[in-house]
Amino acid sequence: MAALAAGAVAGAQNTATDAVKDAYTGLKELVRGRLASRESGRAALARHETDPQQEVAALEAELVEVKAGEDAGVVTAAQRLMALVDAAGTRAGKYAVDVRGAQGVQVGDHNVQTNTFPAPPAVP
Repeated sequence: MAALAAGAVAGAQNTATDAVKDAYTGLKELVRGRLASRESGRAALARHETDPQQEVAALEAELVEVKAGEDAGVVTAAQRLMALVDAAGTRAGKYAVDVRGAQGVQVGDHNVQTNTFPAPPAVP
């Protein structure tokens, strides 16, 4: 999602390099292929392309459903795009996140999370 959003924003700017535009186009095509059998996924991608800030949750849910994060081609294309858009963040390992088996985790910047835990058991 970070790569798609970054690519959409960078691609909309006149200052984006051809390499960024090509990497974004390549990633979109791979994602479009993963979502080909899902009308809701294709629609979420189209809306995201129009307004990358507003359509994150719907597209993210669709990508999870089709296991896009397990597709080596999609992951490689996303990493390539992020390396072009945010070289410093890529070098720092910002986009190399493994949350397998984790619970209650948020990945990304500026998130808000509220956790509610049950009361601990009474001490006898």
